[in-house]
Amino acid sequence: MTKREKLLERIKNNPKGVSPDELHQLLTHFGFAQRKSGGGSSHRNYTKDGCPYVLTVPFKKPLKAVYVIKALQFIEEYGNTEE
Repeated sequence: MTKREKLLERIKNNPKGVSPDELHQLLTHFGFAQRKSGGGSSHRNYTKDGCPYVLTVPFKKPLKAVYVIKALQFIEEYGNTEE
């Protein structure tokens, strides 16, 4: 099991207390790109080709579980490991 697979399993099992950097690492692994936002932004926006939505995640530690669960749903539906 790779580090990313372990991280994904840990986040799935406990979506509370996830840091923005851990979620960023996971989303970029599955092909999501952080979209540029205005200077000093308090949120990160992620997009991916083939995904009609933008995932917005606040840059606050720790993240609320609702944002982590939404990101996991995006990964399930639009993510793939083929890069």
